[in-house]
Amino acid sequence: MNPNTFQYSESFAREMDAKDSLAHFRSRFHFPKVNGQEAIYFCGNSLGLQPKTVKDHLEKELSNWADLAVDGHFHGEDAWYHVRKKSKPALAEILGAHEHEVVAMNNLSVNLHLLMVSFYRPTKQRYKIIVEAGAFPSDQYMLETQIKFHGLDPADTLVEISPRPGEHTLRTEDILAEIHKQGDSLAMVNMAGIQYYTGQLFDMQAITQAAHEVGAVAGFDLAHAAGNALLKLHDWDVDFATWCSYKYLNSGPGNVSGIFAHERYAERPDLPRFAGWWGHDEGERFRMEKGFVPMYGADGWQLANSNVLALAAHQASLDIFQEAGMENLRAKSEKLTAFLEFLIEQISGKSGVLEIITPKNPAERGCQLSLLIHRGGKAVFDEFYKHGVVGDWRNPNVIRLAPTPLYNSFLDVFRFAKILEQSLEKFA
Repeated sequence: MNPNTFQYSESFAREMDAKDSLAHFRSRFHFPKVNGQEAIYFCGNSLGLQPKTVKDHLEKELSNWADLAVDGHFHGEDAWYHVRKKSKPALAEILGAHEHEVVAMNNLSVNLHLLMVSFYRPTKQRYKIIVEAGAFPSDQYMLETQIKFHGLDPADTLVEISPRPGEHTLRTEDILAEIHKQGDSLAMVNMAGIQYYTGQLFDMQAITQAAHEVGAVAGFDLAHAAGNALLKLHDWDVDFATWCSYKYLNSGPGNVSGIFAHERYAERPDLPRFAGWWGHDEGERFRMEKGFVPMYGADGWQLANSNVLALAAHQASLDIFQEAGMENLRAKSEKLTAFLEFLIEQISGKSGVLEIITPKNPAERGCQLSLLIHRGGKAVFDEFYKHGVVGDWRNPNVIRLAPTPLYNSFLDVFRFAKILEQSLEKFA
C-alpha cells in the first residue's frame, strides 16, 4: 500500500480495519490489561498473546493423561508416540519446507548446539564462522563455546560483520563480500533471520548461495522470523535453521522450539550428531538395543520423547496460522507496519527526537520497528506504558514495537500514535 494514501486519523484506521479480512482473528486471543484497560500490545516480538483455544487443547491432553495414563502413548486420538507429526503441516507452511525437513523439539539454544554438532566441522584450513555483530546473547554464547569445544580461539574464528560507520543495519552486499573474502577459510555462516535489535530481515537466499559458492554451510536463527516473515527455506537451499515458538508463533512462554534440516541431509547416518532414543528409527526403537540409526529427515535430530502439553499449546496457535495463511498475514503486516512508520514520521517530523533504525524497505523487515529515541529516553517509554502501550525497551535508547497481524489492528496503531505524541510532548 502506498504510504501517500495514509491519513493520521481515527476514521482512516477504522476504515482500514473494516477492509481487513483477517480482523476477526483478533477475537481469538486474550489481551492483557494495563491499569484496568485492555493493552495496546506491540510486544509479540518478545512474547505472543495466548490463543483462547490453548485451554481446550491442554485440557484434552490432561483428560487423556487422566483417563489413559501410560496407554495414552499408543491409544486414543493423537496418540503421544506420534504427536510430533501433528505440527508438521503447519510448520512446513510457515518455514517454507517439506514436512520431513521440520520437527518441533527442545528449546532454541539447545537446538543451536545440537545443529552445530552436525554442521560445524572445522578443519585446519576451513574453520571460520560469520555472524552479524551484536547477535542475540544466546547465539553469541553458543558460538563462543562451540568454537572453544573444538579447541579454537573465538577471536580468530568468529568473524562479526558490523554496519558501515554511521549506519545501523548491514548491507547485503557487505555480507556477501565478507563471505567471499573469507573464502576457503569459511566453514559456516550462522546469522539471525531477523536481527532482534534492529529488526532487519536478512536476504537468507543470497547469503546461503554465497556460502555454498565458497564451500561453507548456512544456518539461521529464526526466533524473530518464524511466523513473521515469508520463509522459503527449502527453495533457498538453507542447510539448517531453528526458531522459538513463543514470539510470533504465540505458543506460550519458553515453549517448544523446532528445527529445519534440508532434505539433502535426510538420510545421512554418517553425519555427526548427539543422539537420543527419540531420534532413533521408530520401527526399531523399542528393541532397546545399542547402535543408533537416525530417523529420516529432521526427526533424526530428536533426543527425548515429545513434550505433549507443550505441543498441545503450540498446536492451538499453529491451527490459527493455517487458517489465516502466511501470505495473507504478511500482506497485512506490511500495511500495518507501514502505517505505524507513517504515523511515527508524522509525529516526529524534523525534530530529530525519533529515528527509525529498521530498514524502510518492506522486503528487509518484518513487523518490528526499532526506534532510537534521542530525547526523553525511557521516561517516554514508561509514560506510554502507563497509558496502556506494551512495547519493549532495549538499552541504551531503543524502543521495539511489533504490530502483529494476527491480533493487532490499524486502530491499535492509531491509538498508540496519539499516546506517543502526548508522551513526547511531556518528556522530550
